[in-house]
Amino acid sequence: MPSKNPAFSRGFGNNAGPGQQYAGWGNAPQYGAPQYGAPGQYGAPDQYGAPAPQDQYAAPSPYGTTPATRYMTMDDVVTKTGISFLVTVLAAAAVWAMPGNAAWGLALPAVLVAFVLGLVISFKQIANPAATLAYGALYGVALGAISEAFNSIYPGIVVQAVIGTFGVFAGMLVIYKTGAIRVTPKFTRWMMGALIGVLVLIVANLVAGFFVEGGLGLRDGGPLAIIFSLVVIGVAAFSLLLDFDMADEAIRRGAPAKFAWYIAFGLLVTVVWLYLEILRLLSYLQDD
Repeated sequence: MPSKNPAFSRGFGNNAGPGQQYAGWGNAPQYGAPQYGAPGQYGAPDQYGAPAPQDQYAAPSPYGTTPATRYMTMDDVVTKTGISFLVTVLAAAAVWAMPGNAAWGLALPAVLVAFVLGLVISFKQIANPAATLAYGALYGVALGAISEAFNSIYPGIVVQAVIGTFGVFAGMLVIYKTGAIRVTPKFTRWMMGALIGVLVLIVANLVAGFFVEGGLGLRDGGPLAIIFSLVVIGVAAFSLLLDFDMADEAIRRGAPAKFAWYIAFGLLVTVVWLYLEILRLLSYLQDD
């Protein structure tokens, strides 16, 4: 099931280690060696005659992994995701603790580097701890500076945003586990359309801001901005269902244990987006 999340939208094709290549969704790997009793590669029957029985449990993994490879479990996903979030939070706390406005000198470079690194991880599907934790640390630096700025204007808003973010996360996890909303191809298409629509509106509002004060009014704190922010939070929240489903699918298909770092990266992208949008919405509501 393809995911809305850009980190998950390309399947598992490029996450193999040296000498490995995952076959992808539903594509069986091709092997050139003949089977006993089947015509050999030169067209002659196998010398052993009758075909040997095949053990279905000995069939190769669709990801092309060796028998020594440990497959990913839900514990791997939970552990790697937890470590990634911890690194992000610790980086944000360290930046927040810096004296004066020193954090703002680090925020913009951190965002730019994290953005580029995120694109590289997404499109090359890098699944290793160094890449995921570096991304988490960089965004932690940016989040620390942004959170400190918001909290200086609206005291207590960061605590509210954190509670709201993990409340939404827990709620969507319950919805997914209970099957209240099922992740189907139709649901995925709707989510992809919603995401593209949100991105188009954000870019259009940014461009319009260069010519008209406030742009399209989607980020000026007014009623339209509040409605738009609620829509964005909804899209981010429902995209978590796709991320959860992608993790389950990877486990079912026998992805290697290290792929959990890629799952953790994708979840981190969505949760950071969700937190920033909730923080923005709360600031609008406190201005009213």
